[in-house]
Amino acid sequence: MKKDYLDRKVALVVGANGVIGSNLIHHLSTLKDWDIIGLSRRGGESTDRVSYISVDLLDRQDTQNKLKALQQVTLIFYAAYIDKPIWAELVKPNLTMLKNVVDVMEGVATNLQHVSLMQGYKVYGAHLGPFKTPAREEDAGRHMPPEFNVDQQMFLEAKQKGKKWTWSAIRPSVVSGFALGNPMNLAMVIAVYASMSKELGIPFRFPGKPGAYDKLIEMTDAGLLAKATIWAATEKRCQSSI
Repeated sequence: MKKDYLDRKVALVVGANGVIGSNLIHHLSTLKDWDIIGLSRRGGESTDRVSYISVDLLDRQDTQNKLKALQQVTLIFYAAYIDKPIWAELVKPNLTMLKNVVDVMEGVATNLQHVSLMQGYKVYGAHLGPFKTPAREEDAGRHMPPEFNVDQQMFLEAKQKGKKWTWSAIRPSVVSGFALGNPMNLAMVIAVYASMSKELGIPFRFPGKPGAYDKLIEMTDAGLLAKATIWAATEKRCQSSI
Protein backbone atom coordinates (compact mmCIF):
# COMPACT_ATOMS: atom_id res chain seq x y z
CA MET A 1 0.00 0.00 0.00
CA LYS A 2 1.42 3.38 -0.99
CA LYS A 3 2.43 5.83 1.72
CA ASP A 4 0.41 8.69 0.18
CA TYR A 5 -2.74 6.56 0.55
CA LEU A 6 -1.96 5.88 4.20
CA ASP A 7 -1.43 9.59 4.82
CA ARG A 8 -4.83 10.58 3.46
CA LYS A 9 -7.77 11.15 5.75
CA VAL A 10 -11.09 9.70 4.62
CA ALA A 11 -14.19 11.21 6.19
CA LEU A 12 -17.51 9.41 6.43
CA VAL A 13 -20.09 12.16 6.96
CA VAL A 14 -23.33 10.67 8.29
CA GLY A 15 -26.29 12.97 7.68
CA ALA A 16 -24.72 14.49 4.58
CA ASN A 17 -27.71 16.58 3.46
CA GLY A 18 -28.44 18.34 6.74
CA VAL A 19 -27.35 21.86 7.65
CA ILE A 20 -24.43 20.54 9.69
CA GLY A 21 -23.43 17.66 7.43
CA SER A 22 -23.61 19.54 4.14
CA ASN A 23 -21.54 22.45 5.47
CA LEU A 24 -19.04 20.01 6.93
CA ILE A 25 -18.67 18.36 3.52
CA HIS A 26 -18.28 21.76 1.88
CA HIS A 27 -15.41 22.68 4.22
CA LEU A 28 -13.74 19.29 3.95
CA SER A 29 -13.81 19.69 0.18
CA THR A 30 -11.56 22.74 0.49
CA LEU A 31 -8.89 20.72 2.33
CA LYS A 32 -6.46 18.90 0.04
CA ASP A 33 -5.67 15.95 2.31
CA TRP A 34 -9.26 14.71 2.72
CA ASP A 35 -11.47 12.35 0.75
CA ILE A 36 -15.17 12.48 1.63
CA ILE A 37 -18.03 9.98 1.63
CA GLY A 38 -21.51 11.29 2.45
CA LEU A 39 -24.34 9.13 3.81
CA SER A 40 -28.02 10.08 3.73
CA ARG A 41 -31.39 8.66 2.80
CA ARG A 42 -31.58 10.89 -0.28
CA GLY A 43 -28.02 10.36 -1.42
CA GLY A 44 -26.47 13.05 -3.60
CA GLU A 45 -24.55 13.84 -6.76
CA SER A 46 -21.00 12.54 -6.43
CA THR A 47 -17.97 14.57 -7.53
CA ASP A 48 -14.26 13.89 -7.80
CA ARG A 49 -13.90 14.74 -4.07
CA VAL A 50 -17.19 13.55 -2.59
CA SER A 51 -18.94 10.20 -3.00
CA TYR A 52 -22.56 9.99 -1.86
CA ILE A 53 -24.31 6.82 -0.74
CA SER A 54 -28.07 6.49 -0.23
CA VAL A 55 -28.72 4.29 2.78
CA ASP A 56 -31.41 3.58 5.37
CA LEU A 57 -29.46 3.62 8.61
CA LEU A 58 -32.41 2.24 10.54
CA ASP A 59 -32.06 -0.95 8.50
CA ARG A 60 -29.05 -2.92 9.77
CA GLN A 61 -28.87 -5.08 6.64
CA ASP A 62 -29.01 -2.09 4.28
CA THR A 63 -26.34 -0.36 6.36
CA GLN A 64 -24.14 -3.46 6.17
CA ASN A 65 -24.64 -3.82 2.43
CA LYS A 66 -23.97 -0.17 1.60
CA LEU A 67 -21.00 0.34 3.94
CA LYS A 68 -19.16 -2.97 3.66
CA ALA A 69 -16.80 -1.66 0.97
CA LEU A 70 -15.68 1.43 2.93
CA GLN A 71 -12.47 -0.02 4.34
CA GLN A 72 -10.61 3.24 3.65
CA VAL A 73 -12.60 5.39 6.13
CA THR A 74 -10.47 6.87 8.91
CA LEU A 75 -12.87 9.31 10.61
CA ILE A 76 -16.64 9.19 11.11
CA PHE A 77 -18.50 12.48 11.47
CA TYR A 78 -21.93 11.58 12.80
CA ALA A 79 -24.57 14.29 12.27
CA ALA A 80 -27.67 12.27 11.34
CA TYR A 81 -31.00 12.93 13.03
CA ILE A 82 -34.58 11.70 12.81
CA ASP A 83 -37.28 13.91 14.31
CA LYS A 84 -40.29 12.65 16.28
CA PRO A 85 -43.21 14.48 17.90
CA ILE A 86 -42.44 13.21 21.43
CA TRP A 87 -39.07 13.43 23.20
CA ALA A 88 -39.17 9.81 24.34
CA GLU A 89 -39.69 8.65 20.75
CA LEU A 90 -36.44 10.26 19.65
CA VAL A 91 -34.25 7.78 21.51
CA LYS A 92 -34.85 4.52 19.66
CA PRO A 93 -34.36 5.65 16.01
CA ASN A 94 -31.46 8.01 16.70
CA LEU A 95 -29.64 5.50 18.88
CA THR A 96 -30.28 2.72 16.36
CA MET A 97 -28.76 4.71 13.48
CA LEU A 98 -25.60 5.49 15.44
CA LYS A 99 -25.26 1.87 16.57
CA ASN A 100 -25.66 0.55 13.05
CA VAL A 101 -23.03 2.91 11.64
CA VAL A 102 -20.43 2.35 14.36
CA ASP A 103 -20.97 -1.41 14.61
CA VAL A 104 -20.66 -1.90 10.87
CA MET A 105 -17.76 0.50 10.32
CA GLU A 106 -15.77 -0.87 13.24
CA GLY A 107 -15.68 -4.21 11.49
CA VAL A 108 -15.01 -2.74 8.06
CA ALA A 109 -12.63 0.22 8.42
CA THR A 110 -9.30 -1.30 9.45
CA ASN A 111 -7.73 2.12 10.06
CA LEU A 112 -10.64 3.80 11.88
CA GLN A 113 -9.14 6.52 14.05
CA HIS A 114 -11.93 8.68 15.39
CA VAL A 115 -15.71 9.06 15.72
CA SER A 116 -17.06 12.61 16.02
CA LEU A 117 -20.55 12.79 17.53
CA MET A 118 -22.69 15.87 16.88
CA GLN A 119 -24.85 16.56 19.91
CA GLY A 120 -26.60 19.75 21.05
CA TYR A 121 -27.64 21.68 24.11
CA LYS A 122 -30.46 19.23 24.85
CA VAL A 123 -27.75 17.09 26.47
CA TYR A 124 -27.89 19.71 29.26
CA GLY A 125 -31.70 19.60 29.45
CA ALA A 126 -32.38 22.69 27.34
CA HIS A 127 -35.57 21.10 26.00
CA LEU A 128 -36.95 21.08 29.56
CA GLY A 129 -36.16 24.70 30.38
CA PRO A 130 -33.26 26.93 31.51
CA PHE A 131 -30.01 25.22 32.42
CA LYS A 132 -26.74 26.21 34.05
CA THR A 133 -24.56 28.42 31.88
CA PRO A 134 -21.81 28.18 31.05
CA ALA A 135 -22.49 24.45 30.90
CA ARG A 136 -19.53 22.14 31.34
CA GLU A 137 -18.80 18.53 30.42
CA GLU A 138 -19.82 17.19 33.82
CA ASP A 139 -23.21 18.94 33.61
CA ALA A 140 -24.42 16.73 30.76
CA GLY A 141 -27.12 14.16 31.40
CA ARG A 142 -28.17 15.51 34.80
CA HIS A 143 -31.77 16.14 33.75
CA MET A 144 -34.85 13.95 33.56
CA PRO A 145 -34.51 11.20 30.91
CA PRO A 146 -35.08 10.10 28.24
CA GLU A 147 -32.83 12.14 25.95
CA PHE A 148 -31.20 10.62 22.88
CA ASN A 149 -27.96 12.63 23.01
CA VAL A 150 -27.19 11.12 26.40
CA ASP A 151 -28.00 7.58 25.22
CA GLN A 152 -25.83 8.02 22.12
CA GLN A 153 -22.88 9.18 24.20
CA MET A 154 -23.26 6.32 26.67
CA PHE A 155 -23.21 3.86 23.77
CA LEU A 156 -20.15 5.47 22.21
CA GLU A 157 -18.23 5.57 25.49
CA ALA A 158 -18.92 1.89 26.16
CA LYS A 159 -18.17 0.87 22.57
CA GLN A 160 -14.81 2.65 22.50
CA LYS A 161 -13.33 1.02 25.61
CA GLY A 162 -10.23 -0.97 24.71
CA LYS A 163 -10.31 0.16 21.07
CA LYS A 164 -7.68 2.02 19.02
CA TRP A 165 -10.13 4.64 17.78
CA THR A 166 -11.15 7.63 19.86
CA TRP A 167 -14.23 9.85 20.00
CA SER A 168 -15.29 13.42 20.63
CA ALA A 169 -18.61 15.26 20.89
CA ILE A 170 -19.59 18.75 19.75
CA ARG A 171 -22.50 20.58 21.40
CA PRO A 172 -23.75 23.61 19.48
CA SER A 173 -27.03 25.25 20.40
CA VAL A 174 -28.92 26.63 17.40
CA VAL A 175 -27.10 26.10 14.09
CA SER A 176 -27.78 28.34 11.12
CA GLY A 177 -26.57 27.70 7.60
CA PHE A 178 -27.48 26.79 4.04
CA ALA A 179 -28.85 23.34 3.22
CA LEU A 180 -30.90 22.60 0.12
CA GLY A 181 -34.17 20.73 0.71
CA ASN A 182 -33.78 20.48 4.48
CA PRO A 183 -36.54 21.99 6.64
CA MET A 184 -34.50 21.93 9.86
CA ASN A 185 -32.85 25.24 9.12
CA LEU A 186 -33.67 28.26 11.28
CA ALA A 187 -32.50 30.75 8.65
CA MET A 188 -34.91 29.21 6.13
CA VAL A 189 -37.78 29.19 8.62
CA ILE A 190 -37.29 32.89 9.39
CA ALA A 191 -37.12 33.66 5.67
CA VAL A 192 -40.37 31.77 4.98
CA TYR A 193 -42.09 33.48 7.93
CA ALA A 194 -40.92 36.89 6.70
CA SER A 195 -42.15 36.14 3.18
CA MET A 196 -45.56 35.04 4.46
CA SER A 197 -45.86 38.18 6.60
CA LYS A 198 -45.01 40.37 3.64
CA GLU A 199 -47.48 38.58 1.37
CA LEU A 200 -50.27 38.93 3.95
CA GLY A 201 -49.41 42.57 4.60
CA ILE A 202 -48.85 42.08 8.35
CA PRO A 203 -45.95 43.33 10.49
CA PHE A 204 -42.90 41.14 10.86
CA ARG A 205 -43.75 40.27 14.45
CA PHE A 206 -41.92 38.08 16.95
CA PRO A 207 -43.79 34.74 16.77
CA GLY A 208 -42.83 33.38 20.19
CA LYS A 209 -43.98 33.88 23.75
CA PRO A 210 -43.42 37.16 25.66
CA GLY A 211 -41.04 35.42 28.05
CA ALA A 212 -38.71 34.54 25.19
CA TYR A 213 -38.67 37.96 23.53
CA ASP A 214 -35.89 39.55 25.56
CA LYS A 215 -33.82 36.43 26.19
CA LEU A 216 -30.49 35.55 24.62
CA ILE A 217 -29.70 32.30 22.84
CA GLU A 218 -26.45 31.05 21.40
CA MET A 219 -26.36 30.56 17.65
CA THR A 220 -23.59 28.89 15.70
CA ASP A 221 -22.72 29.44 12.05
CA ALA A 222 -22.62 26.10 10.24
CA GLY A 223 -19.37 27.02 8.50
CA LEU A 224 -17.59 27.83 11.75
CA LEU A 225 -19.04 24.69 13.31
CA ALA A 226 -17.56 22.62 10.48
CA LYS A 227 -14.09 24.02 11.18
CA ALA A 228 -14.44 23.38 14.93
CA THR A 229 -15.68 19.83 14.34
CA ILE A 230 -12.70 18.93 12.17
CA TRP A 231 -10.30 20.52 14.64
CA ALA A 232 -11.74 18.52 17.55
CA ALA A 233 -11.64 15.29 15.56
CA THR A 234 -7.98 15.69 14.62
CA GLU A 235 -6.60 17.36 17.76
CA LYS A 236 -5.00 14.81 20.11
CA ARG A 237 -6.02 16.81 23.18
CA CYS A 238 -9.67 16.20 22.28
CA GLN A 239 -9.49 12.46 21.79
CA SER A 240 -12.08 10.43 23.72
CA SER A 241 -13.45 13.60 25.26
CA ILE A 242 -16.13 16.23 24.82
